[in-house]
Amino acid sequence: MTHQPVRWGILSTGRIAGVFAEALQSIDDAHLVAVGSRSADSAAAFGDRFDVPRRYASYEELAADPDVDIIYNATPHALHYENCLLCLNHGKAVLCEKPFTINARQAAEVVAVARERGLFLMEAMWTRFLPAIVRLRELLAQGVIGEVRMIASDFGFRAGVDPQSRLFDPALGGGSLLDVGVYTVSLASMVLGGEPERLATLADLGSTGVDEQAAMILGYSGGRMAVLWSAIRTETPHETTIMGTGGMIRIHPQWWRATSLTVHRSGQGDEAIHLPFNGNGYQFEALEAMRCLRAGLSESQVMPLDETLGIMRTMDAIRAQWGLKYPME
Repeated sequence: MTHQPVRWGILSTGRIAGVFAEALQSIDDAHLVAVGSRSADSAAAFGDRFDVPRRYASYEELAADPDVDIIYNATPHALHYENCLLCLNHGKAVLCEKPFTINARQAAEVVAVARERGLFLMEAMWTRFLPAIVRLRELLAQGVIGEVRMIASDFGFRAGVDPQSRLFDPALGGGSLLDVGVYTVSLASMVLGGEPERLATLADLGSTGVDEQAAMILGYSGGRMAVLWSAIRTETPHETTIMGTGGMIRIHPQWWRATSLTVHRSGQGDEAIHLPFNGNGYQFEALEAMRCLRAGLSESQVMPLDETLGIMRTMDAIRAQWGLKYPME
């Protein structure tokens, strides 16, 4: 079965924009036709690198291009809100890099505009579409480890303090929670089903005022729990274990780009499931967005907008316990 190509635009020319452009090159019917930057030189360099025919020196010009079907928003966290609204108000479908916005209020506004205009919108939580995570959902639905009772997951690394970098600047939504902790909160949402009923958390707020490392316990109905931690100044194992009444599933080696699962059923040996993939893994979220566009869907059931809103509310509640507010709030 043949499909009309989907014409992509990429908003921003930073590192993650390049990663996504590489992923699109691996999809035959995904055509990267335009890139938008705040600099003509940057747009030209990105266009040369990825053979993009249209290079715009403003985000507005990209959003207004009538030959773009969907825009991948790859700007820093603090700009997601305004740039998603820009694209949606020009009638464009949007795939927005995580975290979706700075807070739940911004997210709700963006979602409301997309729903009012009937436009496709999805958070680009790329890990959710990896073959190993797809298989994980199938295994959990089959009840292979019984009732899930607890999940432990981390994502942390050590970066040098730079007050001007997006990781440490409050004006850019810096801190470990929005940068990498969002992966663990999203995974807990996927596995345990929605928002926690209660939570307890601690964070180390560094010299710039953002969370340099954090630990979170999220409590769900029936006593189920997620124990999560994130860091931008501390190396962590990058492991996830999902624990049930009849066994456990480990996601590894680095769970957020996993290629393997190990299933342990109580009283039995371990089963190793290997699900390697070609490319950098970002192609799977692009394929989901393209599938939804072709089916006339305005959101994905794998990463639904109501769940994205719930994840943002959870992260707001976590930050509230730390007293961390960003300047734009």
